[in-house]
Amino acid sequence: MKVGTLLNYSGDFLGAIDEIVELEKAGLDAVWVPEAYSFDAVTVMGFLAARTETVEIGSGILPVYTRTPTLLAMTAAGLDALSGGRAVLGLGASGPQVIEGFHGVEYDAPLGRTRETIEICRQVWRREKVDFHGKHYDVPLPEGQGTGLGKSLKLINHPVRDSIPILVASLGDKNVQMTAELANGWLPIWFWPERAQQVWGDALAAGYAKRDPALGQMDIIAGSAVAIGDGVEHLREMSRPMAALYFGGMGAKGRNFYNNVLQRYGFESEAEEIQNLYLSGHKDEAAALVPDELLASASLIGPESFVKERLRALRDAGVTYLNVSPLASTTADKVALLDKLKTMIADL
Repeated sequence: MKVGTLLNYSGDFLGAIDEIVELEKAGLDAVWVPEAYSFDAVTVMGFLAARTETVEIGSGILPVYTRTPTLLAMTAAGLDALSGGRAVLGLGASGPQVIEGFHGVEYDAPLGRTRETIEICRQVWRREKVDFHGKHYDVPLPEGQGTGLGKSLKLINHPVRDSIPILVASLGDKNVQMTAELANGWLPIWFWPERAQQVWGDALAAGYAKRDPALGQMDIIAGSAVAIGDGVEHLREMSRPMAALYFGGMGAKGRNFYNNVLQRYGFESEAEEIQNLYLSGHKDEAAALVPDELLASASLIGPESFVKERLRALRDAGVTYLNVSPLASTTADKVALLDKLKTMIADL
C-alpha cells in the first residue's frame, strides 16, 4: 500500500510544496493537486515537478468540461516529460454548480464525456493521428462543420510513456462501472471500507468483467486525515465541517453525489436533514448531525491499535494507495507521522 497526500486548494501552496519536498525524503509516494474553483492545478503540478524527484504528481482532479480531451492529453504528456515519467492524470466530472456556475459550460453527459476523453487521451499518447468521432467529441471536425480545414494530427513530441495512468473520481454506479472498466485508478471520497462493498460492489464487478487485462489491476486511492496516539480522537472533529459541506452543500437538492453516498451508507434521514440545514444556512447544525460512526470509521485518527485496524480494513477493501493528510503542527512532526504510518503498513 503506497501513501500519497492531497494539497489543500485554499491553502499556502508554496509552504505546502516545501513540506512535500521533506515528505518525499521520508518516503511519500504521491501528491494529488486539486482544482475545483481554486488556482489551476496544472501550474502547481509543474512547480512540483521542478521541486521533487520521486513522487508521482497527480491532478485530483481536472474536470473533463474545462479542457478539450486533446489538451488534457497534451498537459499530462508535458508534465510526464518534465517530471521524468511521474505524471498521473486524475479526471472527474465535478458538478453542475462548478461547471455551469463558474465555467459557464453546460453540465451534460458526464459519463459519456469521461469515457471518450479517456479514449482520446490514450490515442494521443500513442502518437496516433487523432481520429475520433464519438457522441460528444469529433476530432477533427467532420466535413460541413467549421472552416472545413481541420485535419487529423498527431502529437509533435514523443511522450516519455505511451500510457500515462488515468484516475477517475466517481461515485455513481454507472460512473464507477466505467471507471473499473477503463481507468488505471479510482478516486472515491468518504470511503468507508466496511460499507464500500454494499455501495459499489456490484458496479465494480460489472466494470471489472469488461476490463482489458492489459490495463492490470485498478488502484483504489482512499484515505483521510491521520493522527496516531492516545488521546487524539478529538481531532476527528476537524473533518466535521468539511463533511457537512460535502454532504449538505456540494450540489443542489437531488444533484448532490456525496449526499447520495451518505444515504447508501445507511443514513438516509441524516443525509436529508444535513442537506436541509446546510442549504438553509445552518452549517453548524448540519455539521453536528454528521454521524460519529462515519467520522471514526473513515478516519486514521486514534491509538496505534485503532489505526492498524483501519489500515487492515482499507487493505481488505482493496485500497492500494492511501491518500492522507498528516495532522501535525510542524513539518518535522508530519515527517515523523508519515514514517510511523509507513512502518505500520509494512507490518500489516
